[in-house]
Amino acid sequence: MGDRLQVDVLVVGSGASGLAAAVSAHAAGARVGLATKGSLQSCNSAKAQGGIQAAVGADDSPDRHADDVWRSSHETANLELVRILTEEAPATIAWLEERGVEFTRENGGYRIARCGGASRKRLLQVGDRTGHAITKALRDALEASAARTLPKSPLSELIPGRYGWTARCGEHEVEAGAVVLAAGGRCYRVAEERGELSTNHPGATGEVTQIALDLGAESRDLDALQYHPNGGAWPPSMQGYSIPETTRAYGAVLLNADGEEFTDSLGPRDEVAQAIVDEVAAGRGAKTEDGRPAVWLDTTRIPEADALVSLPYMLRRYRAAGIDPLAEPILTYPVLHYQNGGLVIEAEGRTTVPGLFAAGEIAGGTHGRNRMMGNSLLECCVFGRRAGRAAAEVAA
Repeated sequence: MGDRLQVDVLVVGSGASGLAAAVSAHAAGARVGLATKGSLQSCNSAKAQGGIQAAVGADDSPDRHADDVWRSSHETANLELVRILTEEAPATIAWLEERGVEFTRENGGYRIARCGGASRKRLLQVGDRTGHAITKALRDALEASAARTLPKSPLSELIPGRYGWTARCGEHEVEAGAVVLAAGGRCYRVAEERGELSTNHPGATGEVTQIALDLGAESRDLDALQYHPNGGAWPPSMQGYSIPETTRAYGAVLLNADGEEFTDSLGPRDEVAQAIVDEVAAGRGAKTEDGRPAVWLDTTRIPEADALVSLPYMLRRYRAAGIDPLAEPILTYPVLHYQNGGLVIEAEGRTTVPGLFAAGEIAGGTHGRNRMMGNSLLECCVFGRRAGRAAAEVAA
């Protein structure tokens, strides 16, 4: 049997947003509980490879970053949230470093790359395991605190009360003054329903979003699911793998079956993904050995020195499967990746339901209907921190 637990702030989800919220709520003096569906290590954030955006370059600024986000969203994002995201990005990088994240450096500064839709180089990386590094550092900070963790305790019921909330998390009954929902999106479930591949962790099935909607929380852009332009298409062990978009930042280009470039390889995600689908539909695509549609990603153009520093995990994965991406191009096709929309939030992560906060992929508005790479981990940390602090104030 489980137990009854009283906390000030209950966080649901153990990805980057949930961990950032829990660490920040605890730092604000709250008694914190964190419940998650699987193990504490199980989340989409840990699978994020490419990096995290922040305007740290001498030729860059938060305003320029915000303009890129706005343009990539096709002017559908919430500008207030975008401004917060980009203005707090540099300080968020410092906050992560204080908690042990060691970003790749070169020539006395950060090693930064230009990502799709960006007008400047601003993508910081920890090799190609950035999400893993961030979640590990935040998880270590949480586990070193007095916060209570409830792994393998999925949220199944959330009941508002006079002084807060009663939540059923697995076998645990938790009373909380405020709740932060940070349970991610639903792309794994939707991909299964569509018979498609997904980059997502099997836990990304969307039940927590539905619980919030049933409580009356408003949502936006829930239909706007994003495809990662470069899903692994072959060999079978790489199908559904998200090939880091930094491959294209370091020189890889997309080619059709005739070896011709057919799109701007550093365009916004939705445009690049659509270009691949259109090229295949026009009969100019390649095919995998098991008959799946694909195009070529010419990774042989990536300098080996860049690949060894920024793409070591990808190289290991493909070489273990019998393909050397630096010696031959690889087959790729878009895969379901990210829930762009979600629960409506304001600047501190408040949903439209009093006492209920949201951060990360479960929340909508920051990216509008199309997200730039590198802004998901940033959003998780910026708004996870804000939601955690604000929830602690509500519960005080």
